[in-house]
Order: sequence, then C-alpha cells, then structure tokens
Amino acid sequence: MQIDLQSSVIKRINKRIIPFLMLLYLIAYIDRSNISVAALQMNADLALTAEMYGIAAGVFYIAYIIFEVPSNIILTRVGAKLWIARIMVTWGIIAAGMSLVQTPTQLYVMRFLLGVAEAGFTPGIIYYLSCWYPRSDRARAMSMFYIGAALASVIGLPISGTILNMHGFFDIAGWRWLFLLEGIPAIAMGVVVWFYLDDSPAKAQWLSASERDWLQQKLVGESSELEHSGSHQWHKALTDKKVWLLSAIWLLQAFGTIGITLFLPLIVKGVVSEQSNFIVSVLSAVPFLFACIFMFVNGRHSDLTCERRYHLGVPLIAAGILLMLAILSDNLLLAYILLVITVALNWAVTPIFWAATTESLTGVVAAAAIALINAVANIAGLIFPPLMGRIKDVTGSYDISLAIVASALIMGGLLGFYVLTSPRTAKQLC
Repeated sequence: MQIDLQSSVIKRINKRIIPFLMLLYLIAYIDRSNISVAALQMNADLALTAEMYGIAAGVFYIAYIIFEVPSNIILTRVGAKLWIARIMVTWGIIAAGMSLVQTPTQLYVMRFLLGVAEAGFTPGIIYYLSCWYPRSDRARAMSMFYIGAALASVIGLPISGTILNMHGFFDIAGWRWLFLLEGIPAIAMGVVVWFYLDDSPAKAQWLSASERDWLQQKLVGESSELEHSGSHQWHKALTDKKVWLLSAIWLLQAFGTIGITLFLPLIVKGVVSEQSNFIVSVLSAVPFLFACIFMFVNGRHSDLTCERRYHLGVPLIAAGILLMLAILSDNLLLAYILLVITVALNWAVTPIFWAATTESLTGVVAAAAIALINAVANIAGLIFPPLMGRIKDVTGSYDISLAIVASALIMGGLLGFYVLTSPRTAKQLC
C-alpha cells in the first residue's frame, strides 16, 4: 500500500513540477549562455578580442558568487515562488537590455547585472527539489531538472543561430535581436511562477490529503535523521569540511560545463570556418543532446542501485581522458565525437552530485551549503573564460585551455571518490 502511495505521489510531482522547472531552467540557461552565439557577430561589432569576450562572459560570475548565498537564504525566508518569480523578471529585463549595449564596458556592466539578478536561481531550485523529493527519487529528479539546461543548448543554440540570421532586419544587428527576443520569455514566466508554484508540499492542493500527509511525514522523517543543534544556523555551512570538499569537486567539474559551453561555438567555428553560423550552432548543440541522455540514464541507474560514488567519479575521469584524446587527435571527425562524449559525461554527474549533497544536509544549512557550493564553482566562470581568451589570442588555439579542462575533470573525479568514500547503503538510501 505504501509503495503504491509513494509511486502515486512521485508521479504527480513529476508531472506537476519537473516539466515546469525544466522550462524555467531552459530559459535561464539560454539567457546566461547565448552570449556564446552572439559572439559570432558581436565580437566584431564591439571590437572585442578573445580575451575581452572572456571577460564579458566571466564578469557575470563575479555577481553570481557574491549574491548566491544571500539569495538562497532569502528564499528560505520569503518562499520559493516569490523569490524565483523576482529572479526571473529582473534577469529577463536585464537580458533583453543587453541588446542596447554599444561599448565593451557597457557589455561588462550588463553581464554583471545579469549575474546579480540571476544569483540564487540554480541553488534555489535545487533546494526546492530537495523539499519535495525523498532521497530514493532525488537523483532522477535532479537529472530531469538539469536536462532543461542541456536542452537549452540543444534547442537554444539552433534557435539562437536562426535569430542571428535576422541581421539587418529593421537595420538592427542579429546579435541584438538575439538578446532582446530571448530575454522576454523570462519576464513572462516569472509572472507565471507566482501563480503556478507552491512553496511546499503542505500547500499543494493538487495532491490528495493522504498524499500530502505521506510526503510530509516521509520528508520530515528523513530530515530528522540529519537534524543537529546547528542545523538551523546557515553559517554552519561555512565551517563544514565536507561542504568545502564538495565545493572543490563542483569547481573542478565546472571547468568543463562553463569553459567548454561558453566557447563551444567559437571552437567549432575555428574547425569548420567555411560553414554558416547556423550550421556551427547545430554542431555545437549535438553534445548537449547526448548530455540529456547520459544524465537521465546515470541518474536513474544511481537511484535504482542506491549508489553515488562510482556514478560521480567514473564519468568525470572518463570525460577528462576523452577530452585529452580529442586534443591529441589529428582526425577532426574523431576529435568532434570525443568532444561530444566528453560534454555528455561531464553533465552526467550533475544529478548524482546534487543528490549526494542534499542527502547529507537539511534545513537552512542545506540552502546555504548548496548556494556556497554553486558560488565556489562559479569561480571557474570568473577566472577561466578570460584565461581561455588570453591563451587563444597568444597561441591561436584552444588546445592548452582544453588540456586544463581535461586535467580539472580527472582531478574532480578522483576527489569525488575520496569524498564519497562511504556511500549510503541500499537500506539507508532506498
């Protein structure tokens, strides 16, 4: 009876929440990363060098790092739907406003403001999911949410490439149309969030009374296992050794998700320079289609086997090795295939990482820790894009930068094995 009730509840949550959150994250990720497609035209219009583009891409993360933890703490105080709605409306306005920039400095300022507005969105959603899903279903839920980010590249890159072809329409550059048209959906969906999301299972009228009672008891029971005297003091996250180790893993992994993602269209363009921007955007989207598949399979298998350690460590190490082989390969097709698999494997660890993290934390400490971990990871976004641009300007190639990414992924996988040395048993997790 309880198994049937659990299955019913999870199916209802999956149907009600996951598709909506995937859509929100798809929009967020497009607005955050569409600068990579805009760069195909924008860099020339604004006279940006590769290093200057890297600064524009990276300055977003300065604000993101500063405001990440405060934003998530506020979310726990005012409720998810109010705070997520605020985040989306403000970032949508700023994202669309990037269409008006005329100088590199204005671009830097707008990217910084975009980081201020969007800070807290990703960790806020991760915390929100942990308030709805029991441990045994969490990795699958996380994988479905992050598929929204991968789909943003699968769908968003070709769409962005198409919008870029609007160049000259009403005498407006294609990259300006790109920022304007892709910023508007965030504003609209921010309003929808207020009416659609529920702050907690207790307020979910779309669940029956018995379903709400079961879910709340299940989540409270799991949370009580982790309760301790400091669980309601957010600053305890700052002194937790495991939180900092998890932050290091996510920082190393971010070299791949941030470094490759923000430069992928430019990397592909350098290889197939004779192809149109639309073809480049399509080729850049393929890795993220496989990322969707890898995330779902890895998350599902991790939940079914009640195992986190190997599902995190092995894909990261394999991604680093395959990326190194891609760099060394003289065969362009083989190098591209290896790059596709690298991106897919790197993204495959995402649901596992956040499932493992939220299984060991609870309350406002969990919210603060999730934000802290995400903020530390964004240091890669702050430092690495300008460095990649500088290396490209000096050497004329991205090979050294990609070798740094490969090394970071391997180290992240090894550290994952160390941190998750005592995975939960099937009885504890399932």
